[in-house]
Amino acid sequence: MSIYELKPRFQALLRPLVIRLHAMGVTANQVTLAACAVSVALGLWLFFAAPSLAAFGLIPLWMFLRMAFNAIDGMLAREHNQQSKLGAFLNELTDVVSDAALYLPFTLVQPFGGFWVGTVIVLAGLSEFAGALGPTVGASRRYDGPLGKSDRAFVFGALGLYVALGGPLPGWTAWLMPLVAALVAWTITNRIRRALAEADDKNQTGTQ
Repeated sequence: MSIYELKPRFQALLRPLVIRLHAMGVTANQVTLAACAVSVALGLWLFFAAPSLAAFGLIPLWMFLRMAFNAIDGMLAREHNQQSKLGAFLNELTDVVSDAALYLPFTLVQPFGGFWVGTVIVLAGLSEFAGALGPTVGASRRYDGPLGKSDRAFVFGALGLYVALGGPLPGWTAWLMPLVAALVAWTITNRIRRALAEADDKNQTGTQ
């Protein structure tokens, strides 16, 4: 199970807006780059400017809006004939860059620290890489959980909200980032395993 499975319903709510944006001449690649630019700007501002903890409340707000941006760029591409090879690269690469930027400020939050947040950032990038490699072995692009992009957005959004509300994180939350890292590692394993199984099934079907 993954929050990603709710995407079709979310897309249905956004479809009228997507139609208007297309009529205005907005392209999928513009939406993709805009979402990445805001993510990077927000993450770097929180990390380098070190504003008050209340500023972490911007993370859950932007995580939600970013999911909308991601749905919109995909719908513009698929439903309005804007799919392109460049768009495929931008879609994958900007997601990894955006995630890294938005997770980075949590290195400033105790009791997390830099090592485990950094580990999550690296594993998150590898999980998207593993998913994107599916087509290279004859499978589909894999979005398996348990901690895909949408699920991670929920986790870090919830943490950002908690920090913004001023609640000190209890000592046991030091284990939270190692747990997130383990779940992302499990996600990588699932995506590889299921991509290989899907490719094998297609090969067996093709030889029958």
